[in-house]
Amino acid sequence: MRRIEPTLPDELIKKGYDPKKIFSSQALSLNRYTELVEYNAKIAYLNKDYLLFYRGQCQDYLSKSGSSSFYPSIYREEYISSSELKHLFSRLDKASYELIKIFKDNDIEGHRELKHKKYIQWSLLQHYQICKAPLLDFTHSLHVACSFAQCNNDSDYGFVFIFGLPYITNRISINSEHDIVNIRLISISPPDALRPYYQEAYLAGTTDITDDYDQKTELDFRNRLIIKIKIPNDSSFWGKEFNRIPDGLLFPKNDKILSLLNPLEESLKKEFMTGDLGDFLEEWLELENVMKNKVTYFRDFKRRNYSVRKLIDLLYKENVISRDIYTTLDELRTTRNTLVHDPKKIEKEHLPEIIKKVQELKDILKDKQY
Repeated sequence: MRRIEPTLPDELIKKGYDPKKIFSSQALSLNRYTELVEYNAKIAYLNKDYLLFYRGQCQDYLSKSGSSSFYPSIYREEYISSSELKHLFSRLDKASYELIKIFKDNDIEGHRELKHKKYIQWSLLQHYQICKAPLLDFTHSLHVACSFAQCNNDSDYGFVFIFGLPYITNRISINSEHDIVNIRLISISPPDALRPYYQEAYLAGTTDITDDYDQKTELDFRNRLIIKIKIPNDSSFWGKEFNRIPDGLLFPKNDKILSLLNPLEESLKKEFMTGDLGDFLEEWLELENVMKNKVTYFRDFKRRNYSVRKLIDLLYKENVISRDIYTTLDELRTTRNTLVHDPKKIEKEHLPEIIKKVQELKDILKDKQY
């Protein structure tokens, strides 16, 4: 997505805030909701080319470089291989298929439209936290964002982030100049879906959503960040005039869509391929993460999307693994690709033995000190 350079109030510029590096700046502390509303008015006036959207979080999630980061959930792992991404997108496709079926079987209003619009499918799956998707949740309500910043928060402060996105023209608004799609969930969710309406929910992502990209940072919504604000995590922030939206309204329990999707969430806790095959894929992803962690000991791994083959080569080149382990890892990599793309080629009775081998290698890499 295109990076913007926000216009900041003069007092922030004088304090050293750099519009080009706002994602690496300190959060601005504001103590009252009314103070935040008035500051938001300044931001909106100075950034007329953008429509403001908000996220409330318990903390400011920072990268290793100390910058705020806002990735859609499917890209959120710091180091993620192309094979893992392909697997997550396959899982998302399976969840989308099941979502369509649930809506049709229960005659949910809008099920015919849902069948033909992947952005609606992905939005509902992401918003109800059923599975990872290439979209990030936003709200158009500052009140909702502040309530989220204090929701399930055990620390003294919460954070509200203000983003500048293109103006929307439709329920699903695609801006090719900025490479952003924005989904107005409150316009496309059925009335039985209460959560999006209470949260005034929107979701956004890049238009050319893919499991193959040049730079992962192009998917990071820090590119659209205007300002980050720190607020107190107590009732003093709201004053006498306002109150935090209760958790029971942000996440209403009488939401019919939530009750229909809960079984889908449970079924997806296992990979979309069941039994030993699902167990193998989960063990393999853990092994990939262990290999990534080992590589970080001797190489700057930041912003690199190495393949599994490259990971194995690097570990061997740096004498982290022996030739025997190298050969075994490469054989398992080939087995993994076969299982994903043509599982019938692997005899089912061999899977427990393959899983055990993956577990053994994972333990060796975890425990041995290099």
